[in-house]
Amino acid sequence: MSALIAANLGLRFVLELCALAALGYWGFRVDGGAVVRIGLGIGAPVLAAVAWGAVVAPKAPLAIPPPVRWAVEGVVCGLAVAGLVATGNSRLAWRLAVVWLVNRALLAVTERGAGAPPR
Repeated sequence: MSALIAANLGLRFVLELCALAALGYWGFRVDGGAVVRIGLGIGAPVLAAVAWGAVVAPKAPLAIPPPVRWAVEGVVCGLAVAGLVATGNSRLAWRLAVVWLVNRALLAVTERGAGAPPR
């Protein structure tokens, strides 16, 4: 595995953690009672992690076509970006979105070049 591919996969993992953190941050900042904030602050990242682990992760138990897998990945990251915008962190949201898109494009290119199925 080349250094570029390894670095890009490492960045992908960091982006996944950032998305989970952004969803948790959004959940704890939602207007509502303490129960709602705690429920969303914990529940949103847990649901996203379950969806990611079931469909997007390299060793995901569900074998689905790449476009569906990419859609799930896009929804998780899109919700994280939307959560950051909703909490007033639009600059951070744009940065997350741009880095994720570049990372996803590089992954698609390197995976095709390596002959591996895109994940």
